[in-house]
Amino acid sequence: MTRTEELIALEASLGAHNYQPLDVALVRGEGVFVYDVEGKRYLDCLSAYSAVNQGHCHPRILAAMVEQAGKLTLTSRAFRNDQLGLFYREIAELTGSHKVLPMNTGAEAVESAIKAVRKWGYEVKGVEKDKAEIIVCANNFHGRTIGIVGFSTDPDARGGFGPFAPGFKVVPFGDAEAFERAITGNTVAFLVEPIQGEAGVIIPPEGYFKRVRELCTQHNVMLILDEIQTGLGRTGKLLAEQHEGIEADVTLLGKALSGGFYPVSAVLSNSEVLGVLKPGQHGSTFGGNPLACAVARMAMKVLIEEGMIENAAQLGPYFLEGLAGIRSNHVKAVRGRGLMLAVDLHPEAGGARPFCYKLRDKGILAKDTHTDTIRIAPPLIITKDQIDDALAVFDTVLGI
Repeated sequence: MTRTEELIALEASLGAHNYQPLDVALVRGEGVFVYDVEGKRYLDCLSAYSAVNQGHCHPRILAAMVEQAGKLTLTSRAFRNDQLGLFYREIAELTGSHKVLPMNTGAEAVESAIKAVRKWGYEVKGVEKDKAEIIVCANNFHGRTIGIVGFSTDPDARGGFGPFAPGFKVVPFGDAEAFERAITGNTVAFLVEPIQGEAGVIIPPEGYFKRVRELCTQHNVMLILDEIQTGLGRTGKLLAEQHEGIEADVTLLGKALSGGFYPVSAVLSNSEVLGVLKPGQHGSTFGGNPLACAVARMAMKVLIEEGMIENAAQLGPYFLEGLAGIRSNHVKAVRGRGLMLAVDLHPEAGGARPFCYKLRDKGILAKDTHTDTIRIAPPLIITKDQIDDALAVFDTVLGI
């Protein structure tokens, strides 16, 4: 039995079976590459669902983490620390936000935003107690908590976990007219991903978010953009909202906010929304801790100073064009924005997972989603030569 097989067997015997990972056991990462326990190198084309936009083990983020870990890691929010205010200032300046609520995971950021906009609805908008409604989109993915899966349309995410909290309406993604019809006097927010990542990198029609922004302003509805996957450079802009020149009322960041070193998330908004939260009404033991803040500060700094967003903007279309140029009877469509890409396969191809294993065998790690789609999202530091190498492998695996 190989070392990989031993580790897979150990996971299978002791772990809950709530994941079905590709059978590779990774031991080390550097830049765009990861290495398994047998020493084989792979190009990472998933980036931990965009958590490692800056590349694996970025040396500057690592140094910031080690330095802070040797000084102070956690105080809880019972006391102040010397990193939180600096984190607030730097993320606010970067994103144009006015108020920041630090949390740990993306799902926590989503839950925090839901709480805040509901409270805003009652105290500011004047919605009747316990009548607040939040509109969401079909095929959304915002996390795995009981509150979030209650408004998922994925049977696997919902099945067997009810009863669920009321107060959510589901509309089709990309349909501004359906969104408008769903708005009532009790609507406090629209929670939506700029691009639906887990659903298979689904990009809405051009102009959709401009119209959504107009409707939210018209009806005094808070627009919450979940940029946990799309934010921080993944689409070739700092935030995906910038592709349509709009601004959300509430922006959710996570994943790449720490460069993959540590769970860090943030709710970004204004005093009107976040100002409704008073002491004792919301919190987190680890949220805003000094280690998290120091890591996030450096993760943002390298993203900007090392031109990673510009690299995604330049090389994303190149990668997409290369994928589109593959002659294949298996490929139905390719799409993407920046370095957030997807390849749809025809149903008769037999599913995306076997192709992901073929890619793995040739040194590329990508992930199947929704049966027939391969998601591709390499670190934003990838080079043109590395993309060329990857395209040669994709051509071998997918081409006919």
